Amino acid sequence: MKVLFIGGTGTISTAISRRLLETGCELYLLNRGSRNHILPGDARYITADINDEAAVSSALEGLSFDVAADFIGFIPSHLERDYRLLKGKVSQFIYISSASAYQKPPADYLITESTPLANPYWEYSRNKIACEDFLFRLYRENGFPVTVVRPSHTYDERSVPLGVHGSKGSYQVLKRMQEGKPVIIQGDGTSLWTVTHNSDFARGFIGLMGNIHAVGQAVHITSDESVTWNQLYRTIADALGVPFKPYYVPSDFLAAVSNYDLTGSLTGDKANSVVFDNTKLKRLVPGFTAEKRMDQGIRETVAYVLSHPECQTADPEFDAWCDRVIAAMERAKQEIQKEVWA
Repeated sequence: MKVLFIGGTGTISTAISRRLLETGCELYLLNRGSRNHILPGDARYITADINDEAAVSSALEGLSFDVAADFIGFIPSHLERDYRLLKGKVSQFIYISSASAYQKPPADYLITESTPLANPYWEYSRNKIACEDFLFRLYRENGFPVTVVRPSHTYDERSVPLGVHGSKGSYQVLKRMQEGKPVIIQGDGTSLWTVTHNSDFARGFIGLMGNIHAVGQAVHITSDESVTWNQLYRTIADALGVPFKPYYVPSDFLAAVSNYDLTGSLTGDKANSVVFDNTKLKRLVPGFTAEKRMDQGIRETVAYVLSHPECQTADPEFDAWCDRVIAAMERAKQEIQKEVWA
């Protein structure tokens, strides 16, 4: 199979790229080349800025592909560009959308591919919806062979999946745990969430590649396992060998006092309970099941982060923000308690 990935070295795409290369796939990676060193040497690289359309068009001259996939398309104009570059050159075009595009708040706890797409809280998700609309219009009107894939919270060995963290990643939360500090969890930690290891995502994704039944379809790829945020954070604490010290804060309060986009990532995503029905994926990819349990994946990821200094990016700004939020909540409790007891 001859494959083109736009991107190819991110959290999701790296696992797919590695697995494809192991099978002898003729894989072309179109990117700026900043992370290509993490892949085996037999990938074929087209080093270019995808936004330089003329240069990319020249680089793709004379090439055609069984499958092309865009992992870094975020707004419709990115997909308009892809269509101009790949029209007539590809038998299947796979677009990486997002499960955050599903209706928020959900009308039903069980999410299927027919769940409405509507997220008024997060521009990122609304842009993904617009991208999907554009591509499916191309499929209906021009026969462009599109497949849309919707990942949910997918992680790898380099970063522990969390509900609330700073702009520099998840390590500072682990550091707080190691220092005996409480860690902020949105809500009361009892809502359900699904995390999927990128190795499981890769197997589902590859099963859709070159699959004639997947053309014209939208499919999410997630684990069948749903856990509470308390279970997830407790697993992290256990992996670190430290006590679990949660500090619960309402999501809307966190969004109101944060410089980060917590309205989108919490109200528009992680504050909601999500349970995914993967029946459609399993029909398209017989035998697929996610094999990596949350607790197994978390232990492996924590061990990797602790043994690789390059994954340990401190975030003192986020750490100080956590302390201020917790102090403010404690002051409010004390003030109200004084009034009650007065």
